[in-house]
Amino acid sequence: MTAKMINTNEGYVVGIDVAKPKLDVALRLPEGKWRNKVVVNSASGFKALVEWLTKQGASSAHICMEATGIYWEGVAEYLSDAGFAVSVVNPAQIKAHAGASGVRTKTDVVDAKVIGDFCFRHAPALWQAPSPAIRTLRALVARREALVSLRTEESNRLLVAHESVRESIQKILEHLDEQIAMIEKQIKQDIDNDPTLREQRQLLESIPGLGKVTIPTLVSRYGGPLRFEKAKQAVAYAGLDIAHHESGTSVRGRPRMSKTGPSKLRRALYMPAVVCMSHTAWGKAFTKRLVEAGKPKMLILGALMRKLVEMAYAILKSGKPFNPALHGA
Repeated sequence: MTAKMINTNEGYVVGIDVAKPKLDVALRLPEGKWRNKVVVNSASGFKALVEWLTKQGASSAHICMEATGIYWEGVAEYLSDAGFAVSVVNPAQIKAHAGASGVRTKTDVVDAKVIGDFCFRHAPALWQAPSPAIRTLRALVARREALVSLRTEESNRLLVAHESVRESIQKILEHLDEQIAMIEKQIKQDIDNDPTLREQRQLLESIPGLGKVTIPTLVSRYGGPLRFEKAKQAVAYAGLDIAHHESGTSVRGRPRMSKTGPSKLRRALYMPAVVCMSHTAWGKAFTKRLVEAGKPKMLILGALMRKLVEMAYAILKSGKPFNPALHGA
């Protein structure tokens, strides 16, 4: 990820342990002492946190948190907008730092301090907040997914429902269809209204196998100003990179997806990978090579998901549409 490095050794450093309902905050003062605070994980809590940091003289603190789930995004965006230096790091780095530091106790307060200590000692790269257009698009994409999930639940209920409640379920399904159509229209309109996002959507539309649902998801996560220097980093962000577990000569764990990134992004890529496997020339060629190498179907699907991200990000970065000659098609 393209980001600046900053020196935190002489300033204020903050570690935040993020949970769905609250934020545990550990502030390291320049002289090495620590102060703690807990705020709710909401806009009012973010405001209270900034006010507290300002009172502590830490209005230019370097703030660090883990990239776990989605509950960190709101506070990270708020603090970045407020002018703070924000770093969002891989949880594996914090876990390794805790182990190296001999920390055996695990509480929210301790975890916040460990994150702050990691920030103080390693000065991680700064996180780049998404643009307002990308934030809006992400919210719309997430809302569409939630509505589709609700529709699936109601459809399943309709199959076994008693006659007395079928009409009620049918009306809810009709309403959900209207809401989904409205959200999809708004997603299209918002992308159309932004020249950068519109061009990026057109580039992704050139990739065989990507559809009208997946493309806005990819644009919401990778579009706008490009954050990664390499496609490999885009793959890691999606949690599609391979995690190896080996030690010495005796431990040889099976390589698996790291799954450290947004799970919704991986879910959005699964069906396109299925389509590419049997309905696109490049996907068939890619699958054939892996089948001949003895790879099982699920591993091939994972590799196709990874390939889609690599391909999509490389196309966004180059500004050139899909070229079948480069992918054995």
